Amino acid sequence: MTHDSVTSKLFFETAELDQTAAEKLTIDALNSADDGELFLEYHQSESFSFDDSKLKEASFDSSQGFGLRAVADECTGFAHASDLSESALKRAAQTVKSACKGYHGELALPPASVNHELYTSKNPLNDSDFAYKVESLSAIDAYARDLDPRVQQVMISLTGSWQAIRLIRGDGSHASDVRPLVRINISIIASDGSRQETGSYGTGGRVSYSKFLDPKNWKPQVEEAWRQAEAKLTSIAAPVGEMPIILGPGWPGILLHEAVGHGLEGDFNRKKTSAFSGLLGQRVAAPGVTVIDDGTIADRRGSLTIDDEGTPTGRTTLIEDGILKGYIQDRMNARLMKMDPTGNGRRQSYAHQPLPRMTNTFMLGGNESPEEMIKSVKKGLYAVNFGGGQVDITSGKFVFSASEAYLIENGKITAPVKGASLIGNGPDVLTKVVSVGNDFELDPGIGTCGKAGQGVPVGVGLPTIHVNGITVGGTNT
Repeated sequence: MTHDSVTSKLFFETAELDQTAAEKLTIDALNSADDGELFLEYHQSESFSFDDSKLKEASFDSSQGFGLRAVADECTGFAHASDLSESALKRAAQTVKSACKGYHGELALPPASVNHELYTSKNPLNDSDFAYKVESLSAIDAYARDLDPRVQQVMISLTGSWQAIRLIRGDGSHASDVRPLVRINISIIASDGSRQETGSYGTGGRVSYSKFLDPKNWKPQVEEAWRQAEAKLTSIAAPVGEMPIILGPGWPGILLHEAVGHGLEGDFNRKKTSAFSGLLGQRVAAPGVTVIDDGTIADRRGSLTIDDEGTPTGRTTLIEDGILKGYIQDRMNARLMKMDPTGNGRRQSYAHQPLPRMTNTFMLGGNESPEEMIKSVKKGLYAVNFGGGQVDITSGKFVFSASEAYLIENGKITAPVKGASLIGNGPDVLTKVVSVGNDFELDPGIGTCGKAGQGVPVGVGLPTIHVNGITVGGTNT
């Protein structure tokens, strides 16, 4: 079934809401507005937690509701409810119309088209039964424990969700999307008798469970989690000071997402609170640095057929060969900045308003050999994986903890280090990129981005890059 037919049946054939009534109430509520929409949502989710060789927790949740929004210049009227009924929608319409009282805007045109469907409309929660999921988690646990006697504990989480949305705009037009999402994460605690260390690896995407519960796929994931834990057992204290940094491919793109990507979102730039405000057309990064946000990659965690305002997602060039080319835009900020929306208006649920948010954000690969890049460093750090971090959008300053990193000594990767933090400034770091590797990778599908109290799934990516000088905070002086 198409996304449109799935949502039509879900919201108008099996619910109390009448389609004609919903259209009339939406048109009336947005009569004096510049923009807005009725956002209908149905959401199912489940999660499994496997620990101490047994299922510790299993949960299932379903929710439904609507959010009605009217935008008048910079003012927004917004109401939401979990009751999908005409009476609830009438009350919401009266609320949002108050935001436009005395205002007479010209309703913005709807998006011209939609993308081809980028993922299946099938519900992953229904593609295998409860017993099979638990048996798979048990098999993963047993395999991990058999890898080495030093494996002390194995923790596995499995989550899945299915979200169906339908939007009605002020001209009565409709847009729909049906979004599956799954993720599995495996963590291993290893001990050599004197210390304990943890390694973890996760993967996910807008596909069915079957891909991740196939032993051909989860066995390498278990082995990667073990590899990380084993390496950390021999780690030494991280060095401190400014030094060359080699960032590995894939997940280290989270640093790009946090330290640079948020600063390129339209709302921060419209309000001139970003370090990138007013710099369109200017050099903000070293030659060879090209940064893309692309929500159209099939089956990826951060991809969307349409965003949460009905705009088709696209491939937006943010920085091209070091020159700032564009911003990440939702409809409201794009209109106020006299720019085009880029399909990045995203919300956590029907109870939240859309904001300009990233989808899959990454730096394109270059021509350099990663091996030669490492050989060029006499003393530095090779950062492969990252944990948590903080960034200040206005200044661009960031702090990130490297969950897996190694010393580079005389052009060779040597000892693993523990406790390394990278401290710097996002825009400044982009200017210090010395070389860009030819090994571009997207992350394995585990990212969740937080902004204004809302979390949405995202993707990141990076080739190996050489940054000439980031401050490393550690414990070894």
